[in-house]
Amino acid sequence: MSRNPRGDPRDFPENNEPKYNQSMKQYGAEFFGTFWLVLGGCGSAVLAAAFPGVGIGLLGVSLAFGLTVLTMAYAIGHISGCHLNPAVSVGLFAAGRFPASKLLPYILAQTLGAIAAGGVLYLIASGKPGFELGGFASNGFGDHSPGKYSFVSALVAEVVMTAAFLVIILGATDRRAPQGFAPVAIGLGLTLIHLVSIPVTNTSVNPARSTGVAVYVGDWALSQLWLFWVAPIVGGILGALVYRSIGGSRAEA
Repeated sequence: MSRNPRGDPRDFPENNEPKYNQSMKQYGAEFFGTFWLVLGGCGSAVLAAAFPGVGIGLLGVSLAFGLTVLTMAYAIGHISGCHLNPAVSVGLFAAGRFPASKLLPYILAQTLGAIAAGGVLYLIASGKPGFELGGFASNGFGDHSPGKYSFVSALVAEVVMTAAFLVIILGATDRRAPQGFAPVAIGLGLTLIHLVSIPVTNTSVNPARSTGVAVYVGDWALSQLWLFWVAPIVGGILGALVYRSIGGSRAEA
């Protein structure tokens, strides 16, 4: 597993360093990695997507999210497994690749990293004359969906896309998969997910990412936030079950 991101942090020992120090480094890596995901991904949506004349649009935002995961997988995958996402951590736990003792600390670190990134993004964005917070890259359904998609559409999209993401992660980090390419497959997988689902929910598949910007919008974003915790986590568990059923008992990282 030491060659692959997205796995059990027990697979990343550091000589005889105390376990407490190892754990704190893993939590710190998850904090920073999720910070980078939200700053890079949501930052591209808030600051660059519609910039006059040269805006990066939906394709650019999708690629930005994929690049954040790709870069962090190589940067911190050997430290924490580079989950950056509570739904991924839960999915890996359901797949038998992640210990229960690490689950809540990872989720806390990821969520705090996302909120910190949202704060930095707010400070940057608010420096523009005439700044208006708007949606601030928050996820939503109904009137707050980019394409005005319904609650059911949002629920289905988030569950299915997160499930597919977990299958990609588990498959790419399987010992039988080509080694060294997992970050590329995972990053491109997240890019594809955004290309499909930005019009539906602005794409979450990550409760921490949703929380990191929703807390600054408040109001409707917080009232709809529950969906973007429940649906990705359900999808993560379903993805783990799907991969265990098709990967078999040898499907291990």
